[in-house]
Amino acid sequence: MSSSPYVVIPVAALCLLAGCSTTPPKQVDNACTIFDEKDDWYEAARDAEKKWGTPIQIQLAIMRQESSFRHDAKPPRDTVVGIPMWWRVSSAYGYAQAKDETWDWYEEKTGNRFADRDDFDDAADFIGWYTDVSYRTLGISKWDTYNQYLAYHEGHGGWKRKTYNRKAWLKQVARKVERNASTYGSQLQTCRDRLEKSSGGWW
Repeated sequence: MSSSPYVVIPVAALCLLAGCSTTPPKQVDNACTIFDEKDDWYEAARDAEKKWGTPIQIQLAIMRQESSFRHDAKPPRDTVVGIPMWWRVSSAYGYAQAKDETWDWYEEKTGNRFADRDDFDDAADFIGWYTDVSYRTLGISKWDTYNQYLAYHEGHGGWKRKTYNRKAWLKQVARKVERNASTYGSQLQTCRDRLEKSSGGWW
């Protein structure tokens, strides 16, 4: 057999090079279809739920609002007198849109020093950790999507000072996140047993 001048690259390798594993879900409004398409995401969200007590549907709703499930999501660029600048309005990045300083805090407190904001597993764990801190320091139930999101967006200090009361738009967004979490929760009731079986069973 004569040697070929072409290099054969496995499909899996091509997928990694093209970023197949990091593309957003095709349908973001249904938790079951999200996990059917991204089967490893379910295990990550379930692990975060088990570890921190934050329901899967709330993790998804926050992530959907923050990044639309885009692994490399960034805030818009800042503007000066209407002219876009090279810097961005904040250092938020990744699925959970965590800022540099908040991510550093997470790594320090959890010991997860090799965590990446563009990794779904780490982002789910981050959201679980942050909502757990909100519960322990502010008394916000982990099932209270509305207030958990306000604390997530404004920070714990901002939530204490009720800065969200000056932001009607933010309250509307928090209600949207709350509705999405409720919808995701209802959907998961119809498919969670199946997802558990395909991922190795209930814990």
